[in-house]
This record gives sequence, C-alpha cells and structure tokens, in this order.
Amino acid sequence: MRRNIVKQFMTRKHIALYILTVLLIVGSFWFVNHNHQFYERSIAEIVEVETVQSEEVTDPHGNEDQLVTQKLKGVIQNGDYKGVVIQLDNEYAESQVYDHEYSVGNELFVSVDSTDETEDLTGSILDVKRDHYTLLIAWAFVIILLLIGQLQGFYSVISLAINALIIALALDFYIQTTNISLLVISGVSIVLFTAISLLLVNGNNEKTYAAIVSTLLGTLFLFAVTAVVMWGTAGEGLRYEEMQFVTRAPEMVFMAGVLIGALGAIMDVAITMSSSLFNLYEKNNNITNKALKQSGMDIGKDIMGTMTNILFFVYISGSIPMIILYLKNSAALGFTLNMNLSLELARALAGGVGIVITIR
Repeated sequence: MRRNIVKQFMTRKHIALYILTVLLIVGSFWFVNHNHQFYERSIAEIVEVETVQSEEVTDPHGNEDQLVTQKLKGVIQNGDYKGVVIQLDNEYAESQVYDHEYSVGNELFVSVDSTDETEDLTGSILDVKRDHYTLLIAWAFVIILLLIGQLQGFYSVISLAINALIIALALDFYIQTTNISLLVISGVSIVLFTAISLLLVNGNNEKTYAAIVSTLLGTLFLFAVTAVVMWGTAGEGLRYEEMQFVTRAPEMVFMAGVLIGALGAIMDVAITMSSSLFNLYEKNNNITNKALKQSGMDIGKDIMGTMTNILFFVYISGSIPMIILYLKNSAALGFTLNMNLSLELARALAGGVGIVITIR
C-alpha cells in the first residue's frame, strides 16, 4: 500500500514537471518574439527583399565566388522609430564566410543613418537577432535531458543554469575589477561549479564528497603542471594572436580557460569513478582495498581514452572554419596549424593530464 502511494506521488511529480516544462516552452517562445523593447539597439523586421546585382568574382588565389547585392525594406520594432520603415543595403558572397543572405521575416539589429522625416529611414546592418534560434536549440537539449534523466535531468538543467550565471557574474566582476587576479576568480568559480553540479545531480552523500575532492585535486594538479611547463618553456610555441584584442595578460586568460575547460571532463571522470567504486562496495562489503583499487584502475583505463578524445575534439572543432579559411587562401599547412591549433592542443593536453591524475 505504501509503495503504491509513493509510486503515485512520483507519477504526479513527473506529470507536474512535464506540464511546467510545456508552460515554460510556450512562455519563453512568446517572450523572445515580443522582447524587442528590452534591447537598446534598434531591431528591424525585413518585409521586402530585392536582389539588384549578382556578379562572379575571383580572388588572387583563383577562388571563385558569387557576389550578390540586396535591397532590403524593414520595419523598426522598438525604440523612438518603432513602426517606421527603414531601407537597408546588404552585400554577401555565396560562400557566406563573413556575411549573410537575408529574407523576409528575418529580424536584424540596425543602426539608423538618416532621420529625414520626409523619406524612409536609411541605415546599416549590425547583426542578426538570433535569440529564438538559440532558444530552440536550448529547449531541444532540455527536453531530451528531461525525457532521459527525468528528475535528475531536471537537476542537471538547474545546475547548468546556476553555473552559467556564476561564470557570467565572475567575468563581469573581473572586468569591473583591476586588483583581483583572473586565476583567483576562476579558482573560486571552479569550487562553486564543482560543488553545485555534483551535489544537485548526485545528492548529498559520500560518493559525491569523494567526487568533489577528486575533481578539485585533479584540477589543482593540472594547474600546477601547466604552470610549471609554461614557466620552464617561457610559453614557447603558444600563439596568442587570437587574443590580440584582449587588454589583459594573454597567459593568464589562457590558464583560466584551461582550468574551466578541463573541469567538465575531470568532474565527469571523478563522479564515474566514485559511483562505480561505491556501488562495488555496496554490493560486496567484503571486497578488499586492493581489489577495489584494481577495479577502479580498470574502469579508469576504459574511460581514459574516450574522455581525452572528447577534450581534443571539443577544442579542435572550434578551429575548423579558420583552418579551412587559411588553407583556401593558400596558407602553408604548418603555418595554418601553428596559428590556429597551438592553444587548443595545449588545452587538450593539459586537460588530459588532469583526467589521468584524477583516475590515478
């Protein structure tokens, strides 16, 4: 009888969670389609598109492309010019490396150039309003997580939202502060990320505490090894050109990125190892420490390669567009890889060290 009551309560809890999710989805999509007034920049919805010119072009390296010019007519959705028509020019290449083709219904951030009341406004395109696309992808992720993980999936979403808020506040605090090191701020953030993520998803128990300690120790060792290597080599081989617009020391920014970037993989390894070993002990309380340690090492060896590959692919994937752009413009392969992969490979290798130490 008691088991049936608990089961009925859990079923009602899941139904309430699904209803809440549906309401949040509908409300969030309604919001992003009516949130123009919350933006400081002017937003124009395209209502008319005309292609006025299309010509073939060839660059000095023999690469052929099609250059297209569009005349756009939009309606301002916010600010002092709300409801006023604006004329825009758009030039894009069919390769669309840096520019875009626009169509009716697109919403664009624009700057107003002419305010002559006798004519339509004229202006220039600044960017695309993409919040509804981002929201669609985010909800797809959340729904899959809830369907598979159910209540734990819900806690994972809450954890992700809290961590995103923490990192946003931490970076904003760093930008507004000049006398506190980014590494100190990152260190405090890492402790919060680890504790919040593991406690929310896995609960308040011994295996969670073990995973927290393992994650922090692995990250600390990773930082020590990376710092020693960078000090011993004077950072030789690392290309910081992608940080040329950052007004802070690139070495410090790089180290902060290494720590936060590797944290997810290290945390995953730590909780996998901790859960596995605690489950082994719960099923066989008479298991020896030697056998338990050997089982842990066997599990660690199985996941070591895949977790290291995850870090490698995550870091490298972000550089693929720039690598293709360099190679299409006849840059040497060695120069291309050196310019675009030195930092990513260093991050992947440093994260791999953290993973191995956490397993050990």
